[in-house]
Amino acid sequence: MIVKEEFLSKLRLYFSLNLYEVKIWTALLSRGVATAGELSDIANVPRSRSYDVLESLEKKGFVIMKFGKPIKYYAVSPEEVVSRVKKNLKFEADDKIKRLDNIQETDVLDELNMLHTQGVELVEPADKSGSLKGRHNLYNHLEYMVKASEDSITIMSTAQELVRLVESLKEVFETVSKRGVKIRIATTINERTNEVIKEIKNFAEVRIVDELKARFIIIDQKELTFMIQDDEQVHPSFDVGIWVNTPFFAAALESLFEHLWQKLKPLKAKA
Repeated sequence: MIVKEEFLSKLRLYFSLNLYEVKIWTALLSRGVATAGELSDIANVPRSRSYDVLESLEKKGFVIMKFGKPIKYYAVSPEEVVSRVKKNLKFEADDKIKRLDNIQETDVLDELNMLHTQGVELVEPADKSGSLKGRHNLYNHLEYMVKASEDSITIMSTAQELVRLVESLKEVFETVSKRGVKIRIATTINERTNEVIKEIKNFAEVRIVDELKARFIIIDQKELTFMIQDDEQVHPSFDVGIWVNTPFFAAALESLFEHLWQKLKPLKAKA
């Protein structure tokens, strides 16, 4: 049986299986019922490993072991496998979330916070910086920054980024706004901008910028994250942001933004 490497790679990604598992599974799917030895030969997997692999697949719900001599294995239908994998993933995720929720009732979080506080006191100002690679990781950090804001959030974004920011951080923006945090956004526009502005107009002021294309966020004039690439030309996985926690630089950039802000036109969403 010949199965393309590209197909096996997709199966590993979708079903969180290792290479031997996808080889044995696809071999069994092609036969319906087979022994471990037969599957080892078909899938080109060492026979000494095939039993362990089949045991793993059985626990995950991909195969059923048939009693008898020799022991044979039966392939569960792919549709049922997808259903079982989804159910297992949900169960595992719910269990992990429950454990993390329960940490609030223990002294573990207090000890972790104490360690972090002690560590931060030892950090030099010049060390409060870092590189954030990948848009998912980048936006997780932006959410962390926004949640910690106390006074102001200043954002320069592209139209595409404004849409993503609203999709990812709308609820967080609204929450900090209720605490009195002032949110200002200067952005370019596209066909979706008006729709997005309607979602945030009650807690953020947005103005149009035409000449300048940049991506950064300043929190309380103390720390900022700026993106170093054009989001129209970079894949999300390769997007990069630089985080720095320095009031000197953040306040200077905020001052420059203020000069630009006074020249910009308010962006009003159409009804």
